[in-house]
Amino acid sequence: MEAQHVNGEHDSDLVDVLDVRPVAERRFEGVARADPRRPVVEGSQILAQAIVAAGRHTGGRRVVSGHMLFARPAAAVQPVLFDLDELSSGRTFTALRTQAGQGPRRCAAGTLLLDAKAADVIRHGVALAGVAAPGDCEPCDMGLAGREVRVLRGAYSDDPDAPVGPPVIDAWVKYDGVPDDPSIHAGLLTHFTGHMSIAAALRPHAGIGQSEAHRTLSTAVNAIAISFHADVRADRWMLYHHRSTFAGDGMTHSECNVHDEGGNLLASFYVDAMVRRFERKPPGSDERTVL
Repeated sequence: MEAQHVNGEHDSDLVDVLDVRPVAERRFEGVARADPRRPVVEGSQILAQAIVAAGRHTGGRRVVSGHMLFARPAAAVQPVLFDLDELSSGRTFTALRTQAGQGPRRCAAGTLLLDAKAADVIRHGVALAGVAAPGDCEPCDMGLAGREVRVLRGAYSDDPDAPVGPPVIDAWVKYDGVPDDPSIHAGLLTHFTGHMSIAAALRPHAGIGQSEAHRTLSTAVNAIAISFHADVRADRWMLYHHRSTFAGDGMTHSECNVHDEGGNLLASFYVDAMVRRFERKPPGSDERTVL
C-alpha cells in the first residue's frame, strides 16, 4: 500500500529502520517501526532496507538497480529479516537475490545489481524542465519530522471531491540530519517511491480518493523497480515526478523519475499497484491491515 504516516516520527527513527544490522552470514535484520493506524510495513521501506543490506554486504558497492515483488503484508510490530543470495560477484558487478520475511512467512522477494563505478563513455539523461522551485511549492505535512515535502500545484490530496487533473504528481523531498553513508541516502530516496504513485493514478477520476483506501477500496503497491543513475544526497532537494501511464483491470502502472535541484537525473522507478473495490470485507477484518 502507499505510505501511511504517524505524527511525531523523526528522520532519525527512519534512518535507524533503514540501517539494517547483520545477524548472520548474508542475513540482515531491520528493526520494527509500529504504526497503530496502519501496522503494516511499506513495500518501499522493505526495498530500501534491502538496498542498504546489499551495500553492507558488498562493502560499499553502489546499487545500480533493484526490483522487489511484495507477496504479502509484513507486520510493522516485528523485525524484517533479509536473506541475500549471491548470483554472481566479480570485479565489476555483484548480482544478488534477496528475500524478506518474518519467521516462516516470506513477504517479499527481488533482485539487486551493484557495481564498481566506471568512467563515462557516453552520458545523457532526461531533462527536468518547467518545474517550480521547492520554495514556490505547497508544503505537505506527512507527519514525519525531519523530512520536508513540497508538492507542485496542490496535486496530492486524499479528498474524493478534489479537482481532477492529469495523472501526474511532482513533489520535492529533502531530509535533515542524514549520516554520511551512501547506502542510507539511496535507501531514503527509495523509501519515498511508494508514497504517491497510486494518488497520481486516482487524480484524473472524479469522486474517488485515497481516503477510501482499505475501507471501500483495496489498494497496495505490488512491485517496485528502481534504477540509480548518480550518487544520491537525500539531505538535498530531490524532485519526484510521478506519472501514472495506465489504470485499468484493477491495476495501475507508474513510470517515475527523480532529479536533483540542478536538474540532473538521480533515479528512475516503476510502480505496479492495485486499486480494486472490496466485494465484501471478511468478518472481523481490520481495515488497518487489509489490502
